[in-house]
Amino acid sequence: MLKLKGAFLLIWEAAPGWAIARGILLILQGLLPLASLYLTKLIIDTLADSVNVSDKTAVFEEIILFLVLIAVVTITTTACISLNEMVNAAQSQRIVDSVEATVYRKAIEVDFECYEDSHYYDILQRAQRDAKYRPNQILEHATAVIQNTISVVAMLGLLLSLNWSIAGILFAASIPAMLVRFKYAGIMYRWYRRKTEIERKTNYFGRLLSTDRFAKEIRLFNLGSLLIERFLNLKQQLYREQLKILKQRSAVNLAVQSISGVMVLSAYGFIIYQTVQGILKIGDLVLYHQALRRGQQSLSGLIGNLSYLYEDNLFLANFSEFLAIKPKLIEATNPQLIPQAIGNGIVFKDVSFCYPSTSRIALKNINLTVKPGQTIALVGENGSGKTTLIKLLCRLYDVSSGSITIDGIDIKDVATVDLHRQISVIFQDFVHYNLSAQDNIWFGNIELSPDDGKVLSAARRSGADEVIQSLDKSYQTILGKQFGDGEELSGGQWQKIALARAFLRDSQVIVLDEPTSAMDPKAEENVFRKFRELIENQAAILVTHRLSTVTMADCIYVMSRGEIVESGTHQQLMELRGIYADLFETQAKNYRIKS
Repeated sequence: MLKLKGAFLLIWEAAPGWAIARGILLILQGLLPLASLYLTKLIIDTLADSVNVSDKTAVFEEIILFLVLIAVVTITTTACISLNEMVNAAQSQRIVDSVEATVYRKAIEVDFECYEDSHYYDILQRAQRDAKYRPNQILEHATAVIQNTISVVAMLGLLLSLNWSIAGILFAASIPAMLVRFKYAGIMYRWYRRKTEIERKTNYFGRLLSTDRFAKEIRLFNLGSLLIERFLNLKQQLYREQLKILKQRSAVNLAVQSISGVMVLSAYGFIIYQTVQGILKIGDLVLYHQALRRGQQSLSGLIGNLSYLYEDNLFLANFSEFLAIKPKLIEATNPQLIPQAIGNGIVFKDVSFCYPSTSRIALKNINLTVKPGQTIALVGENGSGKTTLIKLLCRLYDVSSGSITIDGIDIKDVATVDLHRQISVIFQDFVHYNLSAQDNIWFGNIELSPDDGKVLSAARRSGADEVIQSLDKSYQTILGKQFGDGEELSGGQWQKIALARAFLRDSQVIVLDEPTSAMDPKAEENVFRKFRELIENQAAILVTHRLSTVTMADCIYVMSRGEIVESGTHQQLMELRGIYADLFETQAKNYRIKS
């Protein structure tokens, strides 16, 4: 039960006040049934003895007192139940919110390479699945265990004081059910582990069928029926596997419950025999009956909830497995600061890199320099390593060999948050936040106030201001159609928003990955005509397939299969008559044909 300790700590930290209130209520709810049962016995015995008592008034007054006490116990029990509902609801919501936040905090801490590992998604899926409800289940089951334990101890104590053999039979009758529950808790846990990948596949098909990203193509290619069929096939597979386990568990449960039932009935028979023989009074019979019945219920509840706690403990391994993921990118112990004004620039020296879990070399012996105020361009075919190089600069990965330095400082020796503060990056697959236009730009530098004048300035630099001003609510307009009265933008308009986000960061280095790929030619020309002005004194790295946009670069690096194969200015590369010249002439020819 070691993992439960961490769960209880999470529960306590989420809502300590509600936890205390719940503890008090469960103690009361565990003891009150015993008080009610004992008062009932006293009433029956008093009535039985009253036959031989002449003062009936005194007997009646005594019974009235017992009834009043039972009424107090009943009202208190009802109040506890009502309060418990409120406490449970409030505490449960606090726990869910807290645990989900814990999952998300961990998700943003894991290394970027995790997102390229299918095993990580299995771990994440299991953690998310259990995090939403498992801690509350643990709380419910732990509460029930404590409450049932109090009742069992009370009822067994009462039965032992009357007849130890009856208590022994009650305990023995519960053992088979306990063993079955624990066995199948383990079986279900192992099955849930196995089915995670299939569940992720069904979720994927669900996203394909229900989100706007895939809606057009699914309709145009008539894929709907095929995808639904595959979705249902996976669901059917899970259904068959689960049904098989449930059938086995039901059959075994039937057998053990039958044995337990016979043992308890034997105990009832013995009690009735003693009553008929005059050994026991009627009140004793009622007491035995109620104590045995409630003891059986409480013991069954205790065993059931213990097995659930055992199951919860197993499933918490999923949550613990996720929280235990350790970053491979180690933060510098004594981080150095990047100079406020970079002097010598960024230097890639003999940089090579292989992605995790693969032997394929993504980058090989990369050497390049980016000086302040200089613009370099990375060009080449898809898969040549351009975007990978940018990921290394941002330290989303560490180099396999070689080094990346800024003014002679290895980026491994710089605090990640400081490094990211100095680099503005807009990747080709930048995020479309379905939030206000203002937020979409402000996210580039949240150290500023959302209404800081620099937000407007960045929007004007990128051309986004003109787009935003045309919207009904200007900068407060929600972008995207997922919420409320949001407005969708074109691809080119979104790129202007993303560019504004990059400009707002006020960094010393700006990296633009296909920054104008969705813009029309006129808008693209306008951006690059003013590019020098836009980047001001920043070092700039352009990653693009459109070679017409890189002619103004100070240095162009041509990449192929992870290596730099050519470098120089546009004019130098054209005179070289190599790969770059061939690519440029091909694109230019295509443009002439189109025109």
